[in-house]
Amino acid sequence: MVSIRPAQRSDAQALAELAEYTFREAFGTMNTAADMAMHCLQSYGETIQAAEIAANDRLTLLAEVNHELAGFTQLRWGAAPTCVSAEAPGEILRFYLRSEFHGAGVATTLMDTALAALRERGAKTAWLGVWEQNPRAIAFYRKRGFAEVGAQTFVLGTDRQRDKVFARSL
Repeated sequence: MVSIRPAQRSDAQALAELAEYTFREAFGTMNTAADMAMHCLQSYGETIQAAEIAANDRLTLLAEVNHELAGFTQLRWGAAPTCVSAEAPGEILRFYLRSEFHGAGVATTLMDTALAALRERGAKTAWLGVWEQNPRAIAFYRKRGFAEVGAQTFVLGTDRQRDKVFARSL
C-alpha cells in the first residue's frame, strides 16, 4: 500500500539518505565519482533537507510503501525558465524513486499527489527539468501529460549538463 505525506523536520536525515541514494542510483554510473561526490555534498545532508522542509517556497512529499521510504518529490514555487510561458507556474524540482519500486504504481501515485498539491497552491502549470540522458524518466513524464518546451543547464559538480524542460497544464 502506497501512502504519500508531507515531510516533517524529523524526516530530514532519512530524506537526505534517500535523496542521495536515489540520485546516485539513477546517475552514478553515468557521471564521474568526483562530480557525483561534489553534487551530493552540496545537495544532501540532514541540515540541507531540514532547511528545504522548512522553506515557505517548497513542499516535500514522501512516498512510503508499508512504512518504508520508497521515494519523494519536492515542489517549488517561483520563477520558471522563459521557455515555460505560464501564469503561476509550479516546479517539480525533484522526483525520485528507489529502483525496486519502479513499475509498481508508486511513481504514478506520487505524481498525482504532487500535481494536486501544485493546483491547491494556485499553480496553473507544472514544469520540471529532466536530464536528456534519462529516457525512463522522460517516458514517464510524457505518459503523465508533460511536453517538452525547452532546455536548461544543470551543473553536476563541474559538469554542465543539458536538461530538457517539460511542462503541462493543471
